[in-house]
Amino acid sequence: MVSTPTRAKGGKPRPGSTATAARRPAPAGARLRSAYRRFWSALEGTGTSRNGSTYYLILGATLALTAIGIMMVLSASSVESIAAGKSPYGDALKQGVFAAIGIFTMFVLSRINVVWLKRLAWPAVGIAVLLLGLVQVVGDEVNGNRNWIDLGGITFQPSEAAKLALALWLATVLARKGRLLGQWQHVLIPAVPVAAVVIVLILVGNDLGTAMIIMMIMAAALFFAGVPLYLFGIAGVIAAAGTAVMAVTSSNRMCRITSWWTGQSCADGIDANYQATNGMYGLASGGWLGVGLGQSRQKYSWIPEAHNDFIFAIIGEELGLVGTVVVLVLFAILGAAIYRVVVAQEDLFHRVLAGTIMVWLLGQATVNMSVVTGLMPVIGVPLPFISYGGSALLMSLCAVGVVLSLAREQMAPAMRPKRMLKFKGRAGRDKNKPKISRKRA
Repeated sequence: MVSTPTRAKGGKPRPGSTATAARRPAPAGARLRSAYRRFWSALEGTGTSRNGSTYYLILGATLALTAIGIMMVLSASSVESIAAGKSPYGDALKQGVFAAIGIFTMFVLSRINVVWLKRLAWPAVGIAVLLLGLVQVVGDEVNGNRNWIDLGGITFQPSEAAKLALALWLATVLARKGRLLGQWQHVLIPAVPVAAVVIVLILVGNDLGTAMIIMMIMAAALFFAGVPLYLFGIAGVIAAAGTAVMAVTSSNRMCRITSWWTGQSCADGIDANYQATNGMYGLASGGWLGVGLGQSRQKYSWIPEAHNDFIFAIIGEELGLVGTVVVLVLFAILGAAIYRVVVAQEDLFHRVLAGTIMVWLLGQATVNMSVVTGLMPVIGVPLPFISYGGSALLMSLCAVGVVLSLAREQMAPAMRPKRMLKFKGRAGRDKNKPKISRKRA
Protein backbone atom coordinates (compact mmCIF):
# COMPACT_ATOMS: atom_id res chain seq x y z
CA MET A 1 0.00 0.00 0.00
CA VAL A 2 1.29 3.46 -0.88
CA SER A 3 0.82 6.00 1.91
CA THR A 4 -0.48 9.46 1.06
CA PRO A 5 1.94 12.20 2.02
CA THR A 6 0.60 14.58 4.66
CA ARG A 7 2.56 17.57 3.44
CA ALA A 8 2.57 19.28 0.07
CA LYS A 9 5.49 21.06 -1.50
CA GLY A 10 6.83 23.83 0.72
CA GLY A 11 6.15 21.85 3.93
CA LYS A 12 2.49 22.88 4.36
CA PRO A 13 -0.03 20.22 5.48
CA ARG A 14 -2.37 18.86 2.81
CA PRO A 15 -6.09 19.60 3.30
CA GLY A 16 -7.79 16.72 5.14
CA SER A 17 -4.53 15.36 6.53
CA THR A 18 -4.03 14.25 10.15
CA ALA A 19 -1.96 17.35 10.94
CA THR A 20 -4.74 19.63 9.69
CA ALA A 21 -7.35 17.76 11.77
CA ALA A 22 -5.15 18.10 14.87
CA ARG A 23 -5.06 21.86 14.44
CA ARG A 24 -8.80 22.16 13.80
CA PRO A 25 -10.60 23.62 16.87
CA ALA A 26 -13.07 21.36 18.64
CA PRO A 27 -16.78 22.08 18.11
CA ALA A 28 -18.45 24.41 20.60
CA GLY A 29 -20.63 21.60 21.95
CA ALA A 30 -17.60 19.41 22.68
CA ARG A 31 -15.87 22.27 24.49
CA LEU A 32 -18.95 22.89 26.61
CA ARG A 33 -19.22 19.21 27.50
CA SER A 34 -15.54 19.13 28.41
CA ALA A 35 -15.88 22.24 30.59
CA TYR A 36 -18.99 20.75 32.23
CA ARG A 37 -17.12 17.53 33.06
CA ARG A 38 -14.16 19.46 34.47
CA PHE A 39 -16.50 21.58 36.60
CA TRP A 40 -18.28 18.60 38.16
CA SER A 41 -15.01 16.76 38.62
CA ALA A 42 -13.63 19.73 40.55
CA LEU A 43 -16.88 20.12 42.51
CA GLU A 44 -16.95 16.46 43.51
CA GLY A 45 -13.28 16.65 44.46
CA THR A 46 -12.30 13.53 42.60
CA GLY A 47 -9.04 12.31 44.05
CA THR A 48 -8.75 15.10 46.64
CA SER A 49 -10.76 13.71 49.57
CA ARG A 50 -7.87 11.54 50.71
CA ASN A 51 -5.63 14.52 51.46
CA GLY A 52 -8.14 16.09 53.87
CA SER A 53 -9.00 19.16 51.78
CA THR A 54 -12.75 18.51 52.08
CA TYR A 55 -12.55 18.14 55.86
CA TYR A 56 -10.68 21.41 56.31
CA LEU A 57 -12.84 23.32 53.82
CA ILE A 58 -15.93 22.42 55.85
CA LEU A 59 -14.22 23.24 59.13
CA GLY A 60 -12.73 26.52 57.92
CA ALA A 61 -15.94 27.82 56.33
CA THR A 62 -17.98 26.93 59.43
CA LEU A 63 -15.60 28.63 61.85
CA ALA A 64 -15.36 31.71 59.63
CA LEU A 65 -19.16 32.06 59.40
CA THR A 66 -19.49 31.60 63.17
CA ALA A 67 -16.87 34.28 63.84
CA ILE A 68 -18.60 36.70 61.46
CA GLY A 69 -21.88 35.94 63.21
CA ILE A 70 -20.59 36.81 66.69
CA MET A 71 -19.02 40.02 65.38
CA MET A 72 -22.20 41.12 63.60
CA VAL A 73 -24.45 40.19 66.53
CA LEU A 74 -22.33 42.50 68.70
CA SER A 75 -22.65 45.31 66.17
CA ALA A 76 -26.36 44.84 65.39
CA SER A 77 -27.63 44.31 68.95
CA SER A 78 -25.64 46.92 70.89
CA VAL A 79 -27.90 49.91 70.17
CA GLU A 80 -31.18 48.30 71.23
CA SER A 81 -29.47 46.73 74.26
CA ILE A 82 -28.30 50.14 75.45
CA ALA A 83 -31.79 51.58 74.84
CA ALA A 84 -33.24 48.79 77.00
CA GLY A 85 -30.76 49.50 79.81
CA LYS A 86 -28.74 46.34 79.18
CA SER A 87 -25.09 45.73 78.49
CA PRO A 88 -24.19 46.28 74.80
CA TYR A 89 -22.15 43.07 74.95
CA GLY A 90 -24.87 40.87 76.47
CA ASP A 91 -26.27 39.25 73.32
CA ALA A 92 -22.83 38.80 71.76
CA LEU A 93 -21.52 37.13 74.93
CA LYS A 94 -24.48 34.73 74.97
CA GLN A 95 -23.86 33.94 71.31
CA GLY A 96 -20.18 33.40 72.05
CA VAL A 97 -20.98 30.96 74.87
CA PHE A 98 -23.27 28.91 72.62
CA ALA A 99 -20.64 29.06 69.88
CA ALA A 100 -18.01 27.66 72.28
CA ILE A 101 -20.33 24.85 73.38
CA GLY A 102 -21.30 24.15 69.79
CA ILE A 103 -17.71 24.07 68.51
CA PHE A 104 -16.71 21.68 71.28
CA THR A 105 -19.67 19.43 70.47
CA MET A 106 -18.85 19.67 66.77
CA PHE A 107 -15.31 18.42 67.38
CA VAL A 108 -16.57 15.58 69.57
CA LEU A 109 -19.07 14.48 66.91
CA SER A 110 -16.41 14.73 64.21
CA ARG A 111 -14.30 12.12 66.03
CA ILE A 112 -16.92 9.41 66.51
CA ASN A 113 -18.32 6.85 64.09
CA VAL A 114 -21.56 8.22 62.64
CA VAL A 115 -23.06 4.72 62.54
CA TRP A 116 -23.16 4.84 66.34
CA LEU A 117 -25.68 7.71 66.08
CA LYS A 118 -28.29 5.28 64.76
CA ARG A 119 -28.87 4.27 68.38
CA LEU A 120 -30.02 7.82 69.14
CA ALA A 121 -32.41 8.19 66.20
CA TRP A 122 -35.66 6.99 67.80
CA PRO A 123 -35.02 8.54 71.25
CA ALA A 124 -34.03 11.84 69.59
CA VAL A 125 -37.14 12.16 67.45
CA GLY A 126 -39.32 11.07 70.39
CA ILE A 127 -37.83 13.75 72.67
CA ALA A 128 -38.17 16.33 69.88
CA VAL A 129 -41.90 15.58 69.48
CA LEU A 130 -42.38 15.68 73.25
CA LEU A 131 -40.66 19.07 73.54
CA LEU A 132 -42.62 20.49 70.61
CA GLY A 133 -45.82 19.46 72.35
CA LEU A 134 -44.56 20.92 75.63
CA VAL A 135 -43.94 24.26 73.92
CA GLN A 136 -47.66 24.62 73.25
CA VAL A 137 -48.37 24.10 76.96
CA VAL A 138 -45.67 26.05 78.82
CA GLY A 139 -43.80 27.78 75.99
CA ASP A 140 -43.22 31.52 75.58
CA GLU A 141 -44.80 33.50 72.76
CA VAL A 142 -42.64 36.09 70.97
CA ASN A 143 -43.93 38.20 68.07
CA GLY A 144 -46.90 35.89 67.61
CA ASN A 145 -44.83 32.67 67.48
CA ARG A 146 -44.85 30.14 70.31
CA ASN A 147 -41.46 28.48 69.88
CA TRP A 148 -39.45 28.88 73.06
CA ILE A 149 -39.14 27.17 76.41
CA ASP A 150 -37.59 29.12 79.29
CA LEU A 151 -35.14 26.99 81.30
CA GLY A 152 -33.95 29.05 84.26
CA GLY A 153 -33.47 32.25 82.29
CA ILE A 154 -32.08 30.47 79.20
CA THR A 155 -34.53 30.15 76.34
CA PHE A 156 -34.35 27.05 74.17
CA GLN A 157 -36.06 26.47 70.81
CA PRO A 158 -37.06 22.80 70.43
CA SER A 159 -37.87 23.23 66.74
CA GLU A 160 -34.15 23.75 66.03
CA ALA A 161 -33.29 20.48 67.76
CA ALA A 162 -36.11 18.81 65.82
CA LYS A 163 -34.31 19.57 62.54
CA LEU A 164 -31.24 17.52 63.44
CA ALA A 165 -33.27 14.82 65.20
CA LEU A 166 -35.55 14.39 62.19
CA ALA A 167 -32.61 14.30 59.75
CA LEU A 168 -30.95 11.54 61.79
CA TRP A 169 -34.19 9.59 62.21
CA LEU A 170 -35.11 9.79 58.52
CA ALA A 171 -31.65 8.60 57.49
CA THR A 172 -31.90 5.65 59.89
CA VAL A 173 -35.41 4.59 58.84
CA LEU A 174 -34.86 5.02 55.10
CA ALA A 175 -31.55 3.16 55.23
CA ARG A 176 -33.25 0.24 57.00
CA LYS A 177 -35.98 0.18 54.33
CA GLY A 178 -33.36 0.16 51.57
CA ARG A 179 -34.60 -1.66 48.50
CA LEU A 180 -38.25 -1.40 49.54
CA LEU A 181 -38.32 2.35 48.82
CA GLY A 182 -39.48 1.73 45.26
CA GLN A 183 -42.93 1.02 46.73
CA TRP A 184 -44.93 4.06 47.76
CA GLN A 185 -46.32 2.48 50.95
CA HIS A 186 -42.80 1.93 52.30
CA VAL A 187 -41.92 5.53 51.45
CA LEU A 188 -44.90 6.87 53.34
CA ILE A 189 -44.72 4.74 56.48
CA PRO A 190 -43.36 5.67 58.95
CA ALA A 191 -41.36 8.58 57.49
CA VAL A 192 -44.16 10.86 56.33
CA PRO A 193 -46.52 10.51 59.37
CA VAL A 194 -43.75 11.25 61.89
CA ALA A 195 -42.48 14.21 59.86
CA ALA A 196 -46.07 15.43 59.53
CA VAL A 197 -46.50 15.35 63.33
CA VAL A 198 -43.39 17.52 63.71
CA ILE A 199 -44.62 19.96 61.06
CA VAL A 200 -48.11 20.22 62.57
CA LEU A 201 -46.75 20.90 66.06
CA ILE A 202 -44.56 23.68 64.66
CA LEU A 203 -47.46 25.17 62.70
CA VAL A 204 -49.59 25.17 65.85
CA GLY A 205 -46.99 27.56 67.23
CA ASN A 206 -47.54 29.75 64.14
CA ASP A 207 -44.01 29.28 62.76
CA LEU A 208 -44.46 28.77 59.02
CA GLY A 209 -40.80 29.49 58.26
CA THR A 210 -39.44 26.63 60.38
CA ALA A 211 -42.17 24.33 59.07
CA MET A 212 -40.95 25.07 55.52
CA ILE A 213 -37.39 24.08 56.50
CA ILE A 214 -38.68 20.83 58.04
CA MET A 215 -40.51 20.09 54.77
CA MET A 216 -37.27 20.75 52.94
CA ILE A 217 -35.43 18.31 55.24
CA MET A 218 -38.02 15.60 54.63
CA ALA A 219 -37.90 16.11 50.85
CA ALA A 220 -34.08 16.00 50.85
CA ALA A 221 -34.01 12.75 52.84
CA LEU A 222 -36.41 11.07 50.43
CA PHE A 223 -34.50 12.37 47.40
CA PHE A 224 -31.10 11.12 48.54
CA ALA A 225 -32.69 7.80 49.49
CA GLY A 226 -33.62 7.30 45.82
CA VAL A 227 -37.41 7.56 46.13
CA PRO A 228 -39.22 7.57 42.72
CA LEU A 229 -39.50 11.13 41.38
CA TYR A 230 -43.23 10.96 40.61
CA LEU A 231 -43.91 10.89 44.35
CA PHE A 232 -42.23 14.30 44.65
CA GLY A 233 -44.65 15.71 42.07
CA ILE A 234 -47.63 14.48 44.08
CA ALA A 235 -46.13 15.75 47.33
CA GLY A 236 -45.37 19.12 45.72
CA VAL A 237 -48.99 19.59 44.68
CA ILE A 238 -50.22 18.67 48.16
CA ALA A 239 -47.67 20.99 49.83
CA ALA A 240 -48.59 23.88 47.52
CA ALA A 241 -52.27 23.40 48.25
CA GLY A 242 -51.63 23.23 51.99
CA THR A 243 -49.48 26.38 51.89
CA ALA A 244 -52.18 28.22 49.95
CA VAL A 245 -54.82 27.20 52.50
CA MET A 246 -52.64 28.33 55.42
CA ALA A 247 -51.97 31.66 53.70
CA VAL A 248 -55.61 32.33 52.87
CA THR A 249 -56.84 31.44 56.36
CA SER A 250 -54.36 33.79 58.08
CA SER A 251 -54.80 37.55 57.73
CA ASN A 252 -51.21 38.10 58.90
CA ARG A 253 -49.74 35.83 56.22
CA MET A 254 -51.95 37.32 53.51
CA CYS A 255 -50.87 40.78 54.61
CA ARG A 256 -47.22 39.78 54.26
CA ILE A 257 -47.77 38.32 50.81
CA THR A 258 -49.77 41.27 49.48
CA SER A 259 -47.34 43.81 50.95
CA TRP A 260 -44.43 41.97 49.33
CA TRP A 261 -46.22 41.68 45.99
CA THR A 262 -47.63 45.23 45.75
CA GLY A 263 -45.18 47.13 47.96
CA GLN A 264 -48.13 48.79 49.74
CA SER A 265 -49.61 48.56 53.21
CA CYS A 266 -52.49 46.25 53.99
CA ALA A 267 -56.10 47.38 54.21
CA ASP A 268 -55.80 47.96 57.98
CA GLY A 269 -52.76 50.21 57.50
CA ILE A 270 -50.18 47.64 58.64
CA ASP A 271 -47.00 47.60 56.57
CA ALA A 272 -45.93 43.95 56.83
CA ASN A 273 -43.08 44.71 54.46
CA TYR A 274 -41.57 47.26 56.85
CA GLN A 275 -38.56 45.14 57.79
CA ALA A 276 -37.81 44.13 54.22
CA THR A 277 -38.06 47.73 52.97
CA ASN A 278 -35.60 49.01 55.55
CA GLY A 279 -33.39 46.00 54.94
CA MET A 280 -33.17 47.01 51.28
CA TYR A 281 -32.35 50.57 52.36
CA GLY A 282 -29.51 49.17 54.45
CA LEU A 283 -28.14 47.07 51.59
CA ALA A 284 -28.37 50.02 49.20
CA SER A 285 -26.67 52.51 51.52
CA GLY A 286 -23.77 50.10 52.12
CA GLY A 287 -22.45 50.48 48.58
CA TRP A 288 -19.28 48.62 47.69
CA LEU A 289 -17.36 48.80 50.98
CA GLY A 290 -20.06 49.70 53.49
CA VAL A 291 -20.43 52.55 55.95
CA GLY A 292 -18.04 50.89 58.40
CA LEU A 293 -18.27 48.21 61.07
CA GLY A 294 -20.60 49.35 63.84
CA GLN A 295 -21.82 52.39 61.87
CA SER A 296 -25.19 51.05 60.67
CA ARG A 297 -28.13 53.47 60.72
CA GLN A 298 -30.84 50.86 60.19
CA LYS A 299 -30.08 49.10 63.48
CA TYR A 300 -31.40 52.17 65.34
CA SER A 301 -34.82 50.47 65.51
CA TRP A 302 -35.50 50.98 61.80
CA ILE A 303 -35.08 47.22 61.49
CA PRO A 304 -36.60 45.73 64.68
CA GLU A 305 -34.26 43.14 66.26
CA ALA A 306 -31.73 43.58 63.49
CA HIS A 307 -29.44 40.94 64.99
CA ASN A 308 -31.95 38.17 64.24
CA ASP A 309 -33.45 37.32 60.85
CA PHE A 310 -32.33 40.52 59.09
CA ILE A 311 -28.69 40.49 60.12
CA PHE A 312 -27.69 40.00 56.47
CA ALA A 313 -28.97 43.55 55.80
CA ILE A 314 -26.69 44.91 58.53
CA ILE A 315 -23.76 43.03 56.99
CA GLY A 316 -24.52 44.67 53.64
CA GLU A 317 -24.84 48.11 55.20
CA GLU A 318 -21.71 48.01 57.35
CA LEU A 319 -19.43 45.86 55.18
CA GLY A 320 -20.93 46.64 51.78
CA LEU A 321 -21.20 44.40 48.77
CA VAL A 322 -17.77 42.98 49.59
CA GLY A 323 -19.00 41.76 52.97
CA THR A 324 -22.12 40.11 51.55
CA VAL A 325 -20.09 38.43 48.80
CA VAL A 326 -17.68 37.05 51.42
CA VAL A 327 -20.63 35.49 53.26
CA LEU A 328 -22.01 34.06 50.01
CA VAL A 329 -18.62 32.61 49.07
CA LEU A 330 -18.24 30.98 52.50
CA PHE A 331 -21.66 29.34 52.16
CA ALA A 332 -20.74 28.25 48.63
CA ILE A 333 -17.50 26.68 49.90
CA LEU A 334 -19.38 24.95 52.71
CA GLY A 335 -22.01 23.63 50.28
CA ALA A 336 -19.47 22.41 47.72
CA ALA A 337 -17.40 20.66 50.39
CA ILE A 338 -20.44 18.92 51.92
CA TYR A 339 -21.52 17.91 48.41
CA ARG A 340 -18.14 16.19 48.00
CA VAL A 341 -18.89 14.21 51.13
CA VAL A 342 -22.36 13.27 49.89
CA VAL A 343 -21.30 11.96 46.48
CA ALA A 344 -18.47 9.91 48.01
CA GLN A 345 -20.81 7.92 50.27
CA GLU A 346 -21.67 4.35 49.28
CA ASP A 347 -23.70 3.59 52.40
CA LEU A 348 -27.33 4.76 52.15
CA PHE A 349 -27.48 5.97 55.76
CA HIS A 350 -24.39 8.13 55.33
CA ARG A 351 -25.56 9.59 52.02
CA VAL A 352 -29.06 10.47 53.26
CA LEU A 353 -27.77 12.01 56.49
CA ALA A 354 -25.08 14.16 54.83
CA GLY A 355 -27.36 15.19 51.95
CA THR A 356 -30.17 16.18 54.30
CA ILE A 357 -27.85 18.33 56.42
CA MET A 358 -26.51 20.00 53.27
CA VAL A 359 -30.01 20.91 52.04
CA TRP A 360 -31.03 22.06 55.53
CA LEU A 361 -28.15 24.51 56.01
CA LEU A 362 -27.94 25.82 52.44
CA GLY A 363 -31.71 25.90 51.96
CA GLN A 364 -32.23 27.87 55.16
CA ALA A 365 -29.47 30.32 54.20
CA THR A 366 -31.03 30.78 50.76
CA VAL A 367 -34.49 31.46 52.20
CA ASN A 368 -33.11 33.99 54.70
CA MET A 369 -31.11 35.93 52.12
CA SER A 370 -34.02 35.81 49.66
CA VAL A 371 -36.27 37.41 52.27
CA VAL A 372 -33.75 40.14 53.07
CA THR A 373 -33.20 40.97 49.41
CA GLY A 374 -36.94 41.05 48.67
CA LEU A 375 -37.11 37.89 46.57
CA MET A 376 -39.54 36.25 49.01
CA PRO A 377 -42.19 37.49 51.47
CA VAL A 378 -41.05 38.02 55.04
CA ILE A 379 -40.60 34.63 56.73
CA GLY A 380 -38.98 34.18 60.11
CA VAL A 381 -35.96 32.02 59.25
CA PRO A 382 -32.51 32.75 60.79
CA LEU A 383 -29.29 32.83 58.78
CA PRO A 384 -27.28 29.73 59.87
CA PHE A 385 -24.18 30.44 62.00
CA ILE A 386 -24.73 34.21 61.80
CA SER A 387 -28.17 35.22 63.14
CA TYR A 388 -28.58 35.56 66.90
CA GLY A 389 -29.94 32.45 68.55
CA GLY A 390 -28.16 29.91 70.70
CA SER A 391 -30.37 26.95 69.81
CA ALA A 392 -29.99 27.48 66.06
CA LEU A 393 -26.22 27.96 66.30
CA LEU A 394 -25.71 24.93 68.54
CA MET A 395 -27.74 22.60 66.31
CA SER A 396 -26.09 23.88 63.12
CA LEU A 397 -22.63 23.24 64.56
CA CYS A 398 -23.67 19.76 65.70
CA ALA A 399 -24.90 19.03 62.17
CA VAL A 400 -21.55 20.12 60.74
CA GLY A 401 -19.82 17.85 63.26
CA VAL A 402 -21.71 14.87 61.83
CA VAL A 403 -20.60 15.78 58.29
CA LEU A 404 -17.01 16.26 59.49
CA SER A 405 -17.06 12.71 60.84
CA LEU A 406 -17.96 11.42 57.39
CA ALA A 407 -15.32 13.63 55.75
CA ARG A 408 -12.76 12.33 58.24
CA GLU A 409 -13.45 8.73 57.18
CA GLN A 410 -12.59 9.64 53.59
CA MET A 411 -9.10 10.82 54.52
CA ALA A 412 -6.03 8.65 54.30
CA PRO A 413 -5.51 6.87 57.66
CA ALA A 414 -2.20 8.62 58.30
CA MET A 415 -3.81 12.07 57.87
CA ARG A 416 -6.96 11.58 59.95
CA PRO A 417 -7.36 13.54 63.18
CA LYS A 418 -7.35 11.06 66.04
CA ARG A 419 -10.59 10.03 67.64
CA MET A 420 -11.46 11.56 70.98
CA LEU A 421 -14.07 8.91 71.82
CA LYS A 422 -14.19 5.21 71.05
CA PHE A 423 -17.34 3.16 71.40
CA LYS A 424 -17.42 -0.56 71.78
CA GLY A 425 -19.88 -2.70 69.95
CA ARG A 426 -20.85 -3.44 66.37
CA ALA A 427 -22.27 0.04 65.60
CA GLY A 428 -19.16 1.85 66.75
CA ARG A 429 -16.57 -0.45 65.18
CA ASP A 430 -14.05 1.15 62.86
CA LYS A 431 -14.53 -0.56 59.50
CA ASN A 432 -10.98 0.29 58.45
CA LYS A 433 -9.52 -1.59 61.41
CA PRO A 434 -8.85 -5.27 60.64
CA LYS A 435 -10.68 -7.83 62.73
CA ILE A 436 -8.54 -9.92 65.03
CA SER A 437 -9.15 -13.64 64.93
CA ARG A 438 -9.27 -15.28 68.33
CA LYS A 439 -9.09 -18.84 67.04
CA ARG A 440 -6.01 -20.78 67.98
CA ALA A 441 -3.80 -21.98 65.20
